[in-house]
Amino acid sequence: MINWRIISKIIGSLLFIEAFFMGCCMAMAMSFHEDDVMAFMVSTMQTFCAAFIFLFFGREADNSLSRRDAYVVVTLIWIVFSFFGMFPFLIHGSMTGITDAYFETMSGFTTTGATVIDDVESLPHGLLFWRSLMQWIGGLGIVFFTIAILPSLVGGSVKVFAAEATGPIRSKMHPRLSTSAKWIWSIYLLLTIVCALSFWLAGMNWFDAANYSMSTTATGGFSTHNGTIFLAKPGIEYLAILFQFLAGINFTLLYVSIFKLRVGSLFRNSEFKMYVTTILIATVWIMYLLITRLDYNIEPAFRSALFQVVSFITTTGLSNTDAGVWPHITWFILMLLMFMGACAGSTTGGFKSIRVLMLLKVLRNEFRHILHPNAVLPVKMSGQSIPQSRLVTLLATATIYIIMLLITATIISVSGIDITNALTISLSLISNVGAGLDTNIGPQMSWADLSCGIKWFCSFLMLVGRLEIIAVLVLFTRSFWKEN
Repeated sequence: MINWRIISKIIGSLLFIEAFFMGCCMAMAMSFHEDDVMAFMVSTMQTFCAAFIFLFFGREADNSLSRRDAYVVVTLIWIVFSFFGMFPFLIHGSMTGITDAYFETMSGFTTTGATVIDDVESLPHGLLFWRSLMQWIGGLGIVFFTIAILPSLVGGSVKVFAAEATGPIRSKMHPRLSTSAKWIWSIYLLLTIVCALSFWLAGMNWFDAANYSMSTTATGGFSTHNGTIFLAKPGIEYLAILFQFLAGINFTLLYVSIFKLRVGSLFRNSEFKMYVTTILIATVWIMYLLITRLDYNIEPAFRSALFQVVSFITTTGLSNTDAGVWPHITWFILMLLMFMGACAGSTTGGFKSIRVLMLLKVLRNEFRHILHPNAVLPVKMSGQSIPQSRLVTLLATATIYIIMLLITATIISVSGIDITNALTISLSLISNVGAGLDTNIGPQMSWADLSCGIKWFCSFLMLVGRLEIIAVLVLFTRSFWKEN
């Protein structure tokens, strides 16, 4: 059976961390002398009280989790964090409905970046900072963050990490998961700080630099300005491209290449080569289309194409132009990038480059088997053979991903949205991109016009996409809840 006491204990402990971050936003609000101070004060107190209640019910729990408990606690943590994270918006009054507030908060924590706020610039600085901070916390995972700073808090942390981590292969840089988590979060923090300093030195004010750095390195896409258009100089746009690209690389690989000074390991990694090759091909293709069909000059075409390609493949959702007015073939290219995603073990969403590469190799081997039926053809990634069990899981994941896309697109289209937007919205949510391509749900507009029912459904899709579908859907199976 499910060990609800340990689950309650973990949720209560994690709520203390959320309350601490709300307190940081309250300090930000106080420094600007704006009207959101009370909203954060009340929200912080509410979250602290809830944390004590959860800890009270989990006071006699042992510190161990089964695999079943791990899947329950990971899903509940994201739901509960989003529930308490919406209170600053509601108490302040910038959002009057629970539906919109929960949608916005879930979008933040899952780094989707879809927003229902039409006038973002009207929000006080504290709430703007909270939106960016939510993305930053959720970038590498709420539980993974906890394992890094409080390893003794999450019993059975390896099982919890397996339930929350992205990608088919779990690479470790240290025998102890907590030590690996500390190193990965150190890289994440360093990347964020360097990104913020780069934006500031390039001409951004310090507040925008801090917010955009969190949004960029978390590949979230929330903006401090209306829409997701990146209102910046070309130099800042190139910096944004660089840090989105870096955030899309496996953080374990970044650790090995930067801190261990093994830069060559990047170019020996099959997934990284797939990631870079895809970006180059897509950029050149779109650049050619912009020059020949829309009369772009070479540099603006290159910058616009590269920005959009990196933004979509890393599922960030930031933009430096309105891709909705581009030729339709570019929409198809960007949709493929949304589906594919960047590297596993990064802050990005999507299906992941490593899975796409593994599928291509499985297909290649099947064609070879036609010619050589008795040949033994292993699937290798970076020189290592992939076990057959992982290939079966890969095919199951690909199947459920496509089925989920078709079902959600059908549901959304039945609600009255045209099929083009229904497909792009579904792909955008499940891949945690947050930006559509048509002019109705595009980079310059919000998601506010969707109905309440569809917004709750979208919130569920964002969670499912962030936890890579199976980790959530397994909770809805009959066998999961059987005692044995």
